[in-house]
Amino acid sequence: MRFDNARFEMACGTFAQLPACTAPEIAFSGRSNVGKSSLLNKLLNRKSLARVSAKPGKTITINFYALDGVRLTDLPGYGYAKVAQSEKKRWAEMMEGYFGSGRDIRLVIQLIDLRHPPSADDLSMLDYLAQMQYPFVIALTKCDKLNKTERATRMEALKDELAAYPEIRKIPFSSVTGEGAEEIRTEIAAAVEENT
Repeated sequence: MRFDNARFEMACGTFAQLPACTAPEIAFSGRSNVGKSSLLNKLLNRKSLARVSAKPGKTITINFYALDGVRLTDLPGYGYAKVAQSEKKRWAEMMEGYFGSGRDIRLVIQLIDLRHPPSADDLSMLDYLAQMQYPFVIALTKCDKLNKTERATRMEALKDELAAYPEIRKIPFSSVTGEGAEEIRTEIAAAVEENT
């Protein structure tokens, strides 16, 4: 599966704008500023296919990227406190619409910042994915920002923090060094090929 010929397809700001599901989809989910756009760019070997911002809450649309018979879906980040209530409501409707509309979602890449314990929103999202029986893996982002000792401490702590998901693969990832990118590509390729 070639990851270097992806193209931006469309951005949707409401559920009504979502395109029909015509290919298997891989969704990328996580809180605001966890590094979804950076992860996508690294996976696709592109500098700025997905727009990266230092400001959280920048991705407020569902962005679709077309790739060899599969669609990558960059979901808007959750948990950004400075967003208006109406914006949070729009976000919730869009996410519920996306996940609840019978799309062929083969895998969800759930991003969690390795430097911090999973937030309440992270845990809610994991619980939702597990309840709805979506296959998912956890990408532990920003791992390059920790030294060896800090990283070992956080990885140990995660065993308790994510104790409800012992079977779920957890992949340390860095958009700077590229660590974890190949493993995530392998997970995506396997998920797409499984039922194709």
